[in-house]
Amino acid sequence: MDPRQTPKTRRHPLAIVETTKGIFKIVLYPEICPKTVENFVKLAKKGFYNGLKFHRVEPGFVIQGGDPNGDGTGGPGWSIPNEHNGPLRHNRGAVAMANAGRDTAGSQFYVVISKPAPNLDAKEPDGMSKYTIFGQVATGQNIAEKIQVGDKILSIKIVE
Repeated sequence: MDPRQTPKTRRHPLAIVETTKGIFKIVLYPEICPKTVENFVKLAKKGFYNGLKFHRVEPGFVIQGGDPNGDGTGGPGWSIPNEHNGPLRHNRGAVAMANAGRDTAGSQFYVVISKPAPNLDAKEPDGMSKYTIFGQVATGQNIAEKIQVGDKILSIKIVE
C-alpha cells in the first residue's frame, strides 16, 4: 500500500472483498469522501455486490465491477455526487467510483492495477474530481490483478 495514499485518522473502515480469485482488502476513507463511502458500505451491507461480475478488465489499467446488469450500464437505482479526492491520486491500488459523467456514480467501482493512472485524476472545470477515489487496496493487490472479465464478487464485508 502506498503510504502517501493513507490519510491520517484514528481508524479506517475496511472492506473485505471476496472474489472467485481470492480476497483483497480495501481501506476506506470516509473523512475524505463521506457520501461515497456511506453509499459503498450501505450497498455492501445489503449484499448488493454478492454474485456480481467484474465486467471490465483493462490489463495494466483497471478492473471494474458492481454492475447488476453485468455490462457497465447498471446501478442501484440512484446516483451520488462526485466528491473531492483531496490528496488521493489514481496510484496502483486506488479504488474509485466509475461513472457516466458528473454526479452519476451509483454502485460500479474500479481498482487501479499495475501502474498509476494519472489521466483519471482529471478535474471538472470547477475543480471537482471527475472520479471519486474512496479507498486503497491494503492487502491482496496481487489478487485484484488476477481478476478477469466474468470473475465474480462473492461478498464484500465491512469491518468498522
